[in-house]
Parts: sequence; C-alpha cells; structure tokens
Amino acid sequence: MTYVVVENCIKCKYMDCVEVCPVDCFYEGANMLVIHPDECIDCGVCEPECPAEAIKPDTERGLSTWLTLNSEYSKVWPNITSKHEPPSDAKEFDGKPNKFADFFSSEPGQGD
Repeated sequence: MTYVVVENCIKCKYMDCVEVCPVDCFYEGANMLVIHPDECIDCGVCEPECPAEAIKPDTERGLSTWLTLNSEYSKVWPNITSKHEPPSDAKEFDGKPNKFADFFSSEPGQGD
C-alpha cells in the first residue's frame, strides 16, 4: 500500500506533508505535489497533516487514475523535502471541483 495525492492538492499545494515524511517521497509540480509509490513506506504520517485532505491511502476506491498520475510525475518532477509557502490563493481553491481539468499543470515545480 502507498499514499496518493489527489485532486484537491491542485492550486493548494500546502506542504505540511513534506515536513513529516520520513523517506522524502514527495515530488513537486508547478501547482501540486505527488508521492512516489515505490518510495512511500505507508507510515501514514502525511495524511492527517494535509489541510486540504488531498492525501488518501491507495486502498480507497476510485484512486487508480491518481495512483498512475503520482507514479508518472514522481519520476520527472523534482524531489521536495522541506516545506515552502503555499500559493497565496490556496484557500480560494481548497475544495473547488474539477481542478484537474481546469488547472492541472504537468510542469515541474522548484523542488529543494
């Protein structure tokens, strides 16, 4: 099992999860984070740290698309191991529907 970053991270990109990850398995895109499924040790400490509730265990139904996206982009986006400031409009986007279709960016973030 692994944890998966899902749609609500898009345009929120809070990084509380990055701070607590003991194996540094988070990778940064321009407007969201992903978890490398082969590096995640299933410790679960990241899930309750996410203010946007955008981290889920891969055992939840309906997450196969997000598991694929996390796997794909964690191979090309830079690793991030320290918390940075979220976007200034993160609260505005927290909970908005259809963020993937409207706002997802495949561009990499800054990383560490």
